[in-house]
Amino acid sequence: MELWYTEKHTENVNFSIKVDKQIYSGNSEFQRIDIFNTREFGRIMTLDGYLMLTEKDEFIYHEMITHVAMCVHPNPKRVLVIGGGDGGTVRELTKYDCLERIDLVEIDEEVVEVSKKYLPQTACKLDDPRVHCYFEDGLKYIRRVEDEYDIIIVDSTDPFGPGEGLFTREFYGNCNKALHEDGIMVNQHESPFYDGDAEAMQRAHKRICKSFPISKVYQVHIPTYPSGHWLFGFASKKYHPVKGVDWDRWNALGLKLRYYNPALHAGSFALPNYVEEMLRDVES
Repeated sequence: MELWYTEKHTENVNFSIKVDKQIYSGNSEFQRIDIFNTREFGRIMTLDGYLMLTEKDEFIYHEMITHVAMCVHPNPKRVLVIGGGDGGTVRELTKYDCLERIDLVEIDEEVVEVSKKYLPQTACKLDDPRVHCYFEDGLKYIRRVEDEYDIIIVDSTDPFGPGEGLFTREFYGNCNKALHEDGIMVNQHESPFYDGDAEAMQRAHKRICKSFPISKVYQVHIPTYPSGHWLFGFASKKYHPVKGVDWDRWNALGLKLRYYNPALHAGSFALPNYVEEMLRDVES
């Protein structure tokens, strides 16, 4: 008998991975959490049946959501991660000695505990002394914060269920308020390819544009995400994501990464025409 994990990407498209065995299943206060072992992608985690990460390709997502902002900002000290309970974004941030504090706000503590136990490759730096975990709603947390962070990374799930509030205009406005005067926000921005995902992407971009003077979008290829074509948002009070960046400063750090590099960083902001048109439609 063969076992397969299948996720519906649209009414007409399914994505499947052959499963060796299920190694964890549980229901937290907020959602169902499952861990499967697969031959092709290693261990994978799903939340309410939706694929969140695989051991084989999570480095792509986590490197690109982290290192773009860390390269652009000239002197980051304090970073806030909203969501990201699997620990991958925190893992990438801990590679920077310049960071003094990394705050992780995750609504579901069970995601963190399951990740520590079953996804040690991803969650391996959650115990770093600079990391402080807060298990609460990111929307409520950010309301209380003002002028505290250099970078905010919104490592959210899709815009429904526990992650729904992290795509609102109120939330993005509060992120702006929580950043220093030269702060940067990066968010996972959905896919432009399938109609439903593209509409969510456009809504988020329109709201971010109303909250930040600089709002750009960059792309990445993640094999296990719907269509493989995924976007991140880059929003800043001061810094352009490509113009004037001190690439030599970042290169001097000598970080050994598997996906991100400065040339890819610059190129990722060159978007296909159909995506540019979608963004123009909501920017005007």
